[in-house]
Amino acid sequence: MSNFQYINVLSRNSIGYINLNRPKVLNALSRSMVREIVNAMEDFDQNDEIKVIIMSGEGRAFAAGADIDEMAEDDPVRFELLNQFKDWDRIALIKKPIIGAVHGFTLGGGFELALCCDILFAAENAQFGFPEIKLGVMPGAGGTQRLTKLMGKTKALEWLWLGEPMSAKEALHYGVVNRLVAPEILLEETVRFAEKIAMQPPLSLRLIKEAVQKAVDYSLYEGMQFERKNFYLLFSSQDQKEGMKAFIEKRKPNFEGK
Repeated sequence: MSNFQYINVLSRNSIGYINLNRPKVLNALSRSMVREIVNAMEDFDQNDEIKVIIMSGEGRAFAAGADIDEMAEDDPVRFELLNQFKDWDRIALIKKPIIGAVHGFTLGGGFELALCCDILFAAENAQFGFPEIKLGVMPGAGGTQRLTKLMGKTKALEWLWLGEPMSAKEALHYGVVNRLVAPEILLEETVRFAEKIAMQPPLSLRLIKEAVQKAVDYSLYEGMQFERKNFYLLFSSQDQKEGMKAFIEKRKPNFEGK
């Protein structure tokens, strides 16, 4: 694992941990920090020992937004040459489950990062939102797209246009987060869930995630064709043979990700 300046990285019991670590600025996301997050994800994705990735934030917030100081003087040509969102695009290529454990401010770019997770656990004190409109801009790392796919066009427009904060309870209601947890046990509950996922056959996890991602964008017919191919593919795995053999023999399967 590489050395990182803006995040803490740890692996334990088949789980890879990424902890955003700029607490003095509420984990504001600089370009360098985003690159570190994605590099850590890719390292875990290639590590056979790691089954699940958990992402969390140090201090009082998950991430209060992008680093405004970094981009205040930017112009369209500089953005085009920087191509800064290419790092964000790499997150969609991570094959393993990503579970977010978010608390406190989860705003702007921080909210976009949370929406990149496959599953979201939120502390009851978490506060979500896209305040970009109040700065004369808009989300640029997928916020308008991912929020709309989760809650539908009319509700997404309401939140994006007003730029107002969304409570954790509202985020749960609109399907943005999976579960609400008391702040003091947020990581504990997230880890408990991740450990359950880590016991599942890795190839099934991988191909289910891929099929569900296609379901968001494909027509029903195209999605079902894609699902079918992945279903067939799993029948070439050792885990499928082991899983069905264990079922017939009434014992616990031993999945190896092969």
